[in-house]
Amino acid sequence: MNSPRFRLATPLLALLCVLSRLPCGQAAEPAGKVRVLLVTGGHEYDTNQFLQVFRDNPDIVFTHVAHPQPPTWLAADPARQWDVLVLYDFWQDIDDTGKSNFLARLREGKGLVVLHHAIADYQNWPEYERVIGARYYLADTTRDGVKKLRSLWKHDVDFHLRVVASEHPVTRGVSDFDIHDETYKLYDVHPDVTLLLSTDAPTNEPNLAWAKTYGAARVVYLQLGHDHQAYENPNYRRLLANAIRWTARRE
Repeated sequence: MNSPRFRLATPLLALLCVLSRLPCGQAAEPAGKVRVLLVTGGHEYDTNQFLQVFRDNPDIVFTHVAHPQPPTWLAADPARQWDVLVLYDFWQDIDDTGKSNFLARLREGKGLVVLHHAIADYQNWPEYERVIGARYYLADTTRDGVKKLRSLWKHDVDFHLRVVASEHPVTRGVSDFDIHDETYKLYDVHPDVTLLLSTDAPTNEPNLAWAKTYGAARVVYLQLGHDHQAYENPNYRRLLANAIRWTARRE
């Protein structure tokens, strides 16, 4: 987890894609595919390798938008063009209209997949924590009289993951595996989530992937995915593809 920095690689192209209502890189929308809206911005990442994960998924078409573009894609009319919202951003600014539209889409049953550093989005909006089922702390905080230390991260860790919910659609085809990735520590996870993956890595919390619901929406959080070394892991790709499919109700 790095300090927030803008990455303005594609906002103009993304805006044109949204206005034209066509997924980026696609001339038309193939029938039957899950339509994904991918949101990035505020954090550096291996752009080409990350987007390649989505290009290589034969079950989806996707539109890529990047902050600081205003979140017009959350409004009712543009949202008719996507089924699942995938957040890989690191962003704090959201106005009342954005909040209202965000929650309205979840109440309609749009899927939500939250990846890696997006756990730390919208620190001043308590409802986001309830949506994703967790809170990552960007600063020392006191909650209900309990002091919460700033959450920690550590780059370039080799660690082992255990599949906890082996029968869940998100973990289908995945068994226990090793990965080279970034670890997170000292974040809170709500007790009502369905745990998918766990680890005993000392620099990570035990719970690092889960599924839940919010309103009519299915929600998945996957902590994995800091850079290309994680993106290239076939288990990461399978989990992400399964999460998109499950939140879109396409099991």
